[in-house]
Amino acid sequence: MRKCFIVAAITLMLGTTAALAQNPQEAHIVKEVGHELRMLPYYTIFDNLTYRVEGNTVILTGQVTNPVLKSDAGNVVKKIEGVESVENNIEVLPLSPMDWQIRRAVAHAIYGQPGFENYGFQAQPSIHVIVKNGHVTLVGVVNNEGDKTRAGIVANSVPNVFSVDNELQVEKG
Repeated sequence: MRKCFIVAAITLMLGTTAALAQNPQEAHIVKEVGHELRMLPYYTIFDNLTYRVEGNTVILTGQVTNPVLKSDAGNVVKKIEGVESVENNIEVLPLSPMDWQIRRAVAHAIYGQPGFENYGFQAQPSIHVIVKNGHVTLVGVVNNEGDKTRAGIVANSVPNVFSVDNELQVEKG
């Protein structure tokens, strides 16, 4: 039996990920998992949901601020037609008032930048701010390399931020 390995990030464009599927069933699973995760009610710009599809198994990864979001993600994916098993490896970030202050400050700094308004006017803004113990990771999609660099510089200038890992992807187009 051939094993297919598909990785997807919710904040990335789903069409490119579905194209990686080896058969129609896997493509269906990839598409549905992405849709269901994006529709979760507690999914915010402070969460990062990613997943892999290996045959009929979905492996959930990423980081969330709310433990309910972790369990909800696993539950909705289990109900998708064709999914036989779900490994829920999503990390619940520590409860920290300082991290919440940093999250809000970084988001405000980035989305307050001239030219960054368009990233925030989407149903699910494309730049996600993940904070764990003062360390910031930026994930998502931006239009160009300049926006990626600028978002990283802005995040690094926020008080109490220890480090910034800029994992933003530049949209191909």
